[in-house]
Amino acid sequence: MGIRDWLQPRLLDWAMRQMNELRPETVGLAEGRVLELGFGTGLNLGFYGPAVKALVGVDPQAAEGFAPTAARMAEVHFPVECVCEPADQPLPLAAGEFDSAVSTWTLCTIPDPVRALVEVRRVLRPGARLYFVEHGRAEAEGTARWQDRFNPCWCRLADGCNMNRRIDRIVEAAGFRLESLERFRADGPGVLAQMYRGVAVPA
Repeated sequence: MGIRDWLQPRLLDWAMRQMNELRPETVGLAEGRVLELGFGTGLNLGFYGPAVKALVGVDPQAAEGFAPTAARMAEVHFPVECVCEPADQPLPLAAGEFDSAVSTWTLCTIPDPVRALVEVRRVLRPGARLYFVEHGRAEAEGTARWQDRFNPCWCRLADGCNMNRRIDRIVEAAGFRLESLERFRADGPGVLAQMYRGVAVPA
C-alpha cells in the first residue's frame, strides 16, 4: 500500500466528519433495503434508523483495511455490502430491488451524475424514494460566478469534486420528481457551503 492509499481514507474521513450534524435529517429517513451512493468510510452508518433492513454501498474507492469503517459496519443492526464500482456505470444489481436510495455529498464528484441517478432509478422499486443532501451551485449570482472561477482548480485539487453543479436539475434530468427541496448555507466558505437537501421519487 502506497502513502496515498494509506492517507486518502484518513483525510476523507476527517473532512467528511465535519458534515455529521447535517446527516440525520436525510439518512434517518431511509428504510427497507437501502442503496447508498458514495459509501466512503461509512460515516452514514450510525445515522440510519431501525427501519433499515440491509444496505448496499457503492463506491469506486473502497476503504479496505481502514479500521473505523470496519468498526462502523460491525456496529449497525443490518448487513452491509460494498460494491466497488463507479456509480455512473451499470451496477451488478437487480432492477427494483431497493426501497430507498441515499446520496450525501456524492453527486458533486461522480463524472456523470445524471447517468448514475438513472441507474439508481432502475434499481429502486416503484414508489421508492431518493434522499439526498449535497453541495452545489449557489442561488446568489455573485457566489455562483466565484464558484465557476474556482471550480477548475478545485476539481483538480479535490479528486474531481465540483462546487457548481445544479443538484436539483441533475436529479430531475435523471427522471426523478422532487417531492421536497431545501436550499441552505452550511458552515464554511460560501463557494462550498451551498446545500441542497431533498426527497425525490421516480417520475
